[in-house]
Amino acid sequence: MAQVRLSARAFADLERIFEFIADRDPARALQTVQRIREAVMILERHPLIGRPVEEGRRELVMAHGRGTYVALYRWFPAEEGVLVLAVRHGCEAGHED
Repeated sequence: MAQVRLSARAFADLERIFEFIADRDPARALQTVQRIREAVMILERHPLIGRPVEEGRRELVMAHGRGTYVALYRWFPAEEGVLVLAVRHGCEAGHED
């Protein structure tokens, strides 16, 4: 089973998502962030489930309500680890480096 870690940027992305939603509905904001965190934990057992993108990175698409969120991550097979690099809403432009 792989160990899943979130980068500082991924934590900042979750905070940004929370703050954006919390302006209108704090309870929904908390629920959304919790569901995203729960969804990325599938990577513990299935680290290659996400679609491959550039430079060895992968994207995990997570449905939530009427929208989607996308987690950019990298799988390190030698260490059996997954590092979530960034999280964005499906309507946002692609992940920035």
